[in-house]
Amino acid sequence: MTAGATHERTTRLVFPDGFVWGAATAAYQIEGATTADGRGMSIWDTFAHTPGKVADGDNGDVATDHYHQFQADIALMAELGLDAYRFSVSWPRIRPGGRGPVNEAGLDYYERLVDELLRHDITPVLTLYHWDLPQELEDAGGWAARDTASWFAEYAAVVAARLGDRVPLWSTLNEPWCSAFLGYGSGVHAPGKTDGGLALRAAHHLLLAHGLGTEVLRSALPASAQVSITLNLCAVSAGSAGEGARDAVRRIDGLANRLFLDPLLRGHYPADVRQDTAALTDWGFLRPGDERTIAAPIDLLGINYYSPTVVDTGTEPDQEPSPWPGSEHVRFLSKPGPATAMGWTIDAGGLLAVLRRVHREYPGLPLMITENGAAFDDTPGPEGGIADPERIAYLRDHLAVAHEAIEAGVDLRGYFVWSLLDNFEWAYGYSKRFGIVHVDYPSQRRSLKDSARWYREVISTNGIDPRGGLPGEA
Repeated sequence: MTAGATHERTTRLVFPDGFVWGAATAAYQIEGATTADGRGMSIWDTFAHTPGKVADGDNGDVATDHYHQFQADIALMAELGLDAYRFSVSWPRIRPGGRGPVNEAGLDYYERLVDELLRHDITPVLTLYHWDLPQELEDAGGWAARDTASWFAEYAAVVAARLGDRVPLWSTLNEPWCSAFLGYGSGVHAPGKTDGGLALRAAHHLLLAHGLGTEVLRSALPASAQVSITLNLCAVSAGSAGEGARDAVRRIDGLANRLFLDPLLRGHYPADVRQDTAALTDWGFLRPGDERTIAAPIDLLGINYYSPTVVDTGTEPDQEPSPWPGSEHVRFLSKPGPATAMGWTIDAGGLLAVLRRVHREYPGLPLMITENGAAFDDTPGPEGGIADPERIAYLRDHLAVAHEAIEAGVDLRGYFVWSLLDNFEWAYGYSKRFGIVHVDYPSQRRSLKDSARWYREVISTNGIDPRGGLPGEA
């Protein structure tokens, strides 16, 4: 079966026993309460309050007020039947300056959150870093500074000491590519810097932080706990048949995928990426022993996937400034066909390609889809219902190829929809809605979209009907 043939299947696709069904969020996108109970400033607080950086001047000061409404939100999770909830801890809530004194009120909050999840039989899946670096650390150099990796390890130790007995699955970082290349390369994410060499340095220090953090977690957590990292991997294909297009694929695959997978799972950076970027940096930030630290064994790899990537060669920069250091000339093309409200092409085949590729080239590592979903322009109907058939179709088709990957031998352990709630969508502010639960921002009222009801049926039956709409529909 291919992604395009999903609707031709009539047999219900049942997932393996124990397959984990979850939903994911991130602290800055939902918590709000940015000055409550001793929380410090993050780079996203600073960035969002800088005029012109975020659509409509939006910021995360309130977001979906999850900080105050987490109990009601967890009740919603239980209503949906979630097995697990993937959330991130806000580093500036735990250490307001990124280093120095620990904020006990911040730890208390996450302890209450975890305990509430467990009371509802929902497994907490904790991400230590989802882009909200304490501003004081950015002022000291941010991810471009090597010391930040060590401060991250200390922060990881603090969180593990408080929550390690109750959280079975830990992720060090979410999407370090975004943190490095959108934050320090193109500048469209916090902290908004535009230096390709700096972005490469940040990427290395993020990976070093993962390695140091993994060592700390191994020493602090029970032997049964699992340690992971989450990458936004790309299915990169050529937009033409020429040699230039093939080189563009190699370059973007190197920066998007192999720059992270190879040091994590093979113990070394790809030589061609180092050569491609030699004009920007001499890689002097890579010190003896770093690659060994980065390659600390992990128990599971989280994969985030949304849309395919199609590239071709060009002569002028495709994006200015570019998040692709050393490959600024590469052109990014849109595939024909349906797209989400983000303008992202919908192609579940890309997810299948990513899962098969990692299984083939980096064998023996369990995988989990830690983010997958789509933004659409959801509008409540006259009776309050929120029909989002495009999202149901998107989720259904991606789950169908996830099932196909499992049938092909991929050790895929679970799926987390992005996102549980509509939320602050980074530089897009509140203009894009990814949630399966609608949030009316002025009132903070939550309402299940049709996709939430559909996902509840998926979870309860541990499978999907490839023909299906909502439960009970023909």
